[in-house]
Amino acid sequence: MEKINLNKDWLFTKSEESYKEIKKEEKNVSVVTLPHCYNAIDGQSGEGMYKGKALYQKVVTISEKELEEYHYLEIGAASLVSTVYINKKIAYSCKCGFSMYRVFLNPYLMAGENEITIMVDNSVMDDVYPLMADFSFYGGLYRDVYWMKTKFLHFDLLDQSIDGIYVNQKHIKDKTFELKIKGNIICETKKETHAKVMIALLDHQQNKIVEKSLDMDVKEEKEFEFSEIINDLTLWQGIENPYLYQLEIKLVYNNEVYDEKVIEIGFRHIEITADRGVFLNGVPIKLNGVSRHQDYEGIGNALTKAHMEKDMALIKEIGANSVRLSHYQHHDYFYTLCDREGILVWAEIPFISVPVTKDSNNTNAKEQLEKLIRQGMNHCSIYCWGVQNEITIAIENETIYNMVRELVTLARDLDSSRYIAQANIHSVANESELNGLTDFVGYNLYYGWYYKEIKDLASRLDDFHKVQPDIPVMVTEYGVDTNPKYHSYEPCVKDYTEEYQLLFHNNALKTFEERDFVLGGYVWAMFDFGSEIRNEGGVKGKNQKGLITIDRKLKKDSFYLCKAYWSKEPFVKLAGSRFVNRHKKENDITILSNLNYVKLYVNQELVGEVISKEPMKIIKGVQLKQDSNEICVEAFDVDNKVYSDQMTLNYVQEEDKSYVIEKKVEQAHVTNWFQEFDLTNVQEVTLKEGYYSTFDTIEELFKNEKAKAVFVKYFKDVADNPQIQAMKGLMTIDSMSKRSRFRMPKELLTIINKELNEIKKS
Repeated sequence: MEKINLNKDWLFTKSEESYKEIKKEEKNVSVVTLPHCYNAIDGQSGEGMYKGKALYQKVVTISEKELEEYHYLEIGAASLVSTVYINKKIAYSCKCGFSMYRVFLNPYLMAGENEITIMVDNSVMDDVYPLMADFSFYGGLYRDVYWMKTKFLHFDLLDQSIDGIYVNQKHIKDKTFELKIKGNIICETKKETHAKVMIALLDHQQNKIVEKSLDMDVKEEKEFEFSEIINDLTLWQGIENPYLYQLEIKLVYNNEVYDEKVIEIGFRHIEITADRGVFLNGVPIKLNGVSRHQDYEGIGNALTKAHMEKDMALIKEIGANSVRLSHYQHHDYFYTLCDREGILVWAEIPFISVPVTKDSNNTNAKEQLEKLIRQGMNHCSIYCWGVQNEITIAIENETIYNMVRELVTLARDLDSSRYIAQANIHSVANESELNGLTDFVGYNLYYGWYYKEIKDLASRLDDFHKVQPDIPVMVTEYGVDTNPKYHSYEPCVKDYTEEYQLLFHNNALKTFEERDFVLGGYVWAMFDFGSEIRNEGGVKGKNQKGLITIDRKLKKDSFYLCKAYWSKEPFVKLAGSRFVNRHKKENDITILSNLNYVKLYVNQELVGEVISKEPMKIIKGVQLKQDSNEICVEAFDVDNKVYSDQMTLNYVQEEDKSYVIEKKVEQAHVTNWFQEFDLTNVQEVTLKEGYYSTFDTIEELFKNEKAKAVFVKYFKDVADNPQIQAMKGLMTIDSMSKRSRFRMPKELLTIINKELNEIKKS
């Protein structure tokens, strides 16, 4: 097997056509190197993002001799949908924009020059996920492309997996596991051929722990299976010891190796309980997790291995032991990095926000789930498959329950060894039937940001555990938008300050730590990320809930708070170092550290010391002198080794207004419209069959001009909202009334029903 990288020298152009021959000298044609994203800038600008078709084209020359071999094209991912043309003929189409796929090329090839064209389209489509979400749907051929040449006998390249081989492990007891291997061999000549599969499992010293060979006759294709019980294994113990064995599987014909796979495998057993939390190989752990989107500033989602390695280094630095790879399948190399570094992975599909209404079979979600599982199954770091994220934003009903059930069934059929999970929006009731459909439940909870107060997080988790004592629960998202240039002495909701982010995260981390039944949580998010619909917190086109900025250059104070909770690497950090100009003489100084004993100095004078296990320590009432002040903190470990940090604070006479976000005149909230209507003395209405009501979807109302006019009358400020448009096939006025953002008085439903129920359906 020969694998040739095809990343260089692609002609690129945006196009309304699905195929055309591209000339280098044409206007708007450029030469690009993959990975490539055509929304690298506008997907993060907030000024409007191109959503449509683009073409990538190049020529590959094949000799007559090479035509005797077997050729495949591997596309790492193309978002959101793509079609491959070989010599102007359609060879393959894919609607799974986050997954790898391959194309068998031989039927389309000829001796000489062969034109490859890949059409990519990131338009929003009504049968492809995601339909709606708070992140940019980047377009592009954003992962590597390879040309693969193989001999007539090889492991399966078209079964949607990475290797054509599936490795599974079953825990027997202690350090004893059953290793199971399944694979498929393809014989391109379709003539019966005798072959041998040779299997070896090697430890770090290259000792062969297992060695086995299987003889078989292959005609067109042949499935093989192997299993063996192995004792006294060194276990994959997460970040403490991510021990990986090397599995070598060779396909031999006439004493020659025709194909070979090398797979890193870690042996581990994970138990998730409803009352005691998570156990990795019998050792209790709290899932100290972060969430990650796959984008960088100015690059979009066209990440290289160097970008992924940088992200992993930062995740390791913060001390996280788990990552939620949101909200879709990520690059296979990042899962490999998680294997190697001991990071447990929540892997998921973009069945998010709103389900399709045009396909009752939910085909695209199932296709993306199957590819995710088949391509991720050999990664020991993956501990669960996430089947939905906030899918009830528009409506929660039996149809959605059935969609989730079908995805759970598919996941179990494909991989019975892992947990199945889901992430619910806060409005899903504790008692909801949805919570019983997966092995455990995550909730995305933003108490103290989008609703209620910070302290209500603990109450919600306690209430859930009381109602659902047998269902394990965790928090799959928590965070606040934070612009590191904003600061406050009195941090509060929607001030976007680093100080409020600290308060929010400290409350969450303490809440998780104090409750054994809470499995853990995933910070939303590790990094700021592109979201073309956003204009918030003084920045357009980006979600700023990250602990680190989208360029990976600035770590917000909350990064160090999480590090103080999670990391074993001794350190100390002064919070508020960007809050340089202080207009109050007395200041509370916040110190972030995983060391217990700290001393604080102002202008080389000791002003306070603290002995506390709390990761966030505060020394109150620190006096500043006029103008510049040098602040220094020292922290001491058990061996009295000193760790330190410094910052400069200026005592100024007036408040620095650049630290305060300018309050915009916001568009009137939908509730303001309701004040125009008389809601007194409202009488209940008996609804007539065959007439419109608040139980009809917005889409149905819009099909009738009179019914649409009623909707616009009461909801004119949201009628054209892109998110409402995306949900109109599901959302009803009745379901809108149950969402906190609308704050709809119940009397209004009666008034609207009175008007709608006079309009007869055709």
